[in-house]
Amino acid sequence: MKALVQFCRWFVGILFIFSGLIKLNDPLGFSYKLDEYFSAAVLGLEFLQPLALPLAIFLVIFEVVLGVMLLIGFQKKFTIWSLLLMIVFFTFLTFYSWAFDKVTDCGCFGGDAIPLVPFESFLKDVLLTILIVIMFFNMKYIQPLFAKASLKYIILVVTIFCFAIAYYVLMHLPILDFRAYKIGVNIEEGMAEDPNNPDVYAYDWYYTIDGKEEIVSTEGAPPSGYPKYDKVEPRLVEKGYVPPIHDFSIERNGEDFTADILSKEKIAVVITYNLSKSESEGLYKLNAFIDRAESAGYEVLALSASSDSQAQEIMKKYGFETTFYVTDETALKTIIRSNPGIMLLDKGTIIAKSHWNDIDSLEL
Repeated sequence: MKALVQFCRWFVGILFIFSGLIKLNDPLGFSYKLDEYFSAAVLGLEFLQPLALPLAIFLVIFEVVLGVMLLIGFQKKFTIWSLLLMIVFFTFLTFYSWAFDKVTDCGCFGGDAIPLVPFESFLKDVLLTILIVIMFFNMKYIQPLFAKASLKYIILVVTIFCFAIAYYVLMHLPILDFRAYKIGVNIEEGMAEDPNNPDVYAYDWYYTIDGKEEIVSTEGAPPSGYPKYDKVEPRLVEKGYVPPIHDFSIERNGEDFTADILSKEKIAVVITYNLSKSESEGLYKLNAFIDRAESAGYEVLALSASSDSQAQEIMKKYGFETTFYVTDETALKTIIRSNPGIMLLDKGTIIAKSHWNDIDSLEL
């Protein structure tokens, strides 16, 4: 049993540290997942949505700290109780996602870094729950790795380190970019579908025979030897290739400008997924940036999910002028973890991204 407990200790501790650090690299992305869980369409806890970001920061730092506490054997009762409560919370979320098909990726490993479907996430959490329960009933085998007097200082250093990382990535951008829109990616190529790996459908044909409904399934054409069918319903059998970028478009007044803009050289894109949630200090910086970008030969445009009237109001208030296009809010959140943020394109290839804090030093 002692060997099993030590295995559980190291496996759970390392996994919690790894998972926490991945999310700590992008706490804003994790907060988007929590916000989705709290929404009316999922758990109906809208009152928690304004707290999504601070809660995300707390959870990821606590996750890392708990992993370290478990490994070094610091305050084992508090640690294992906390691990158990946290994994029960995560297991509930992943079960809910899987059972009700509400959130397609829980973000357990940062979402973009190691995407897991809900069932995989749920199985992972069930396994962790079992391992933590084993430790819960065998705490006596968990002993400190170092002198007890030094353990609290280790935890203090780890906590300060985590807060420093969180502050840095929120004030700038994630240190590691695992998303589909990272620098060097060509957006048009990222949207390309694979003609050799399409979705596979079956077709259910409904007939009324001798007063009874009969359903016959085929891979395409209606079955032979049957009377005229009442209706046919396609049914997805196997999902085909899904391109990493599948929700990106640039529109204005109902017209699609995606291909046109992605074909141009030297495009500077101001990204603000929701103008009502944009940082005022960042908006005030846009006028100087736009002037600098245009002087460097860039065509400047803005992408937002907000209305045109709101865009006009914001430009008037903050003293800048550009053309706003409409893009899906989720796509814009994925492109850059800054509101507003800047993305530089050259024939559809992302050559640079910048948080609004850093746009004054962005090389053009």
